[in-house]
Amino acid sequence: MIRRLAALLLALAMTFPAAALAASQNVADLPGGTYVLDRKHSSVIARAAHLGVSLYTVRFDAFEADFSYDPAHPQAAQVRATIDATSMDVGADYSRRFADEFLDAGKFPKITFVSRQIGPGVGRSGTMTGELTLRGVTAPVTFDVTFNGVGKGLFGGTVSGFTAVATIKRSDFGSTFLQNVVGDEVRIEIEAEFDRK
Repeated sequence: MIRRLAALLLALAMTFPAAALAASQNVADLPGGTYVLDRKHSSVIARAAHLGVSLYTVRFDAFEADFSYDPAHPQAAQVRATIDATSMDVGADYSRRFADEFLDAGKFPKITFVSRQIGPGVGRSGTMTGELTLRGVTAPVTFDVTFNGVGKGLFGGTVSGFTAVATIKRSDFGSTFLQNVVGDEVRIEIEAEFDRK
């Protein structure tokens, strides 16, 4: 079984020459259009201080996003994202209970973000400011964004990737559960791969 799998992977690797998988890190090569998140190659995690001695990491298992892009007007790009708050995974069997306690997921099962302003930076970096809605509270949040590249997908089409990082205070959204154990500042880290439609 393992030998057959290895042979299949080797055959696939030889089918796609390395040149076909090369990506450009020049944002000017990003073609216009609508892009939809490839959830299998993306992740959303959050980190918060635990007992003041470590950064505890949680992940979200269900999320969607898309963005529209016009190379002639890159600052007009708009990103929309939705996270299923009930999909918060703390690596333990009490994940759902914590989703309810920290995020009030039973009452507010969706976390949403809509960008309002894209700011170009130097090289592949920039900022994305928008409205984050969490626990029914909407507040502005700015992400530092890195354009990772654009290239051809394994089976054709155009793929692009971004890293986005922001720090929020959970208390700004009404999350105060275990304040004496879990820090108020939460670092959000997103790795997003998109398919052009």
